[in-house]
Order: sequence, then C-alpha cells, then structure tokens
Amino acid sequence: MEDTYWRYVKSNDLEHYRTLWHSDFLGWPTTSPVPVRKEHITDWITAHTSKGEILKSYDLERLEAQQTGDDVTVTYRIHTTWVGKDGVDKPSISRIIHTWRHNSDRTWKIISGMGAYADAQGH
Repeated sequence: MEDTYWRYVKSNDLEHYRTLWHSDFLGWPTTSPVPVRKEHITDWITAHTSKGEILKSYDLERLEAQQTGDDVTVTYRIHTTWVGKDGVDKPSISRIIHTWRHNSDRTWKIISGMGAYADAQGH
C-alpha cells in the first residue's frame, strides 16, 4: 500500500491519493506544525506543486511492520528528490510511520501516521 501511496504522489494523483485515507484519520505530517485530519492530507503535496516542483524520484527503505488485529503499522525512511522549475534537484530523507486499518469492505485505509525529516546521516 505504501508503494501505491508514493505512486500517487509522484503522478500528482490527489483524487486517488485521498482514497487511501480513513475518514477518521489523525496524523502529523512532516510539513505541518500541528496534527491534521483527512481534509488536509494533500496540503504537503500542493505545497510542492504550487511552487512548480514535481517528485522526480523516491525510494522506500522499509524498516519494521507490526500487525495488531485489523491494524498494521509500518515504518520506513523515504528518500525523495523533488525538482523545481529551475531544474535543481532537492533531495531529502524522511522517517514515516503509518497505521493502516483493514476495513469491513476489505479495503486498507491509513488511520494515523506521522512524518519527520531525518538528520544529515539519515537517522
């Protein structure tokens, strides 16, 4: 599901991206000073695209996953390169944790999550 998430980000497919989120989502994106609900989950993408940036590449570094009942929590580092209108690459590394809930309609939706930029060593 995380691969699907990042494919939607890379193609700027906000409509399908929104379908990955549970209606009761609460999380704390890397770019937000406060926790947000589902209605703000695309804000971080539009912050890039409104400046003319596109996601050039990404690489998932999978770390740990844990299932508890109908919930699966995944952790990973994401290595991204956004490119601006000027053609300059802007690489970064973030740490991500998402909890996906398996719903009665057999879909998986993100119910909670948090992101943080990694330090210079990627930690």
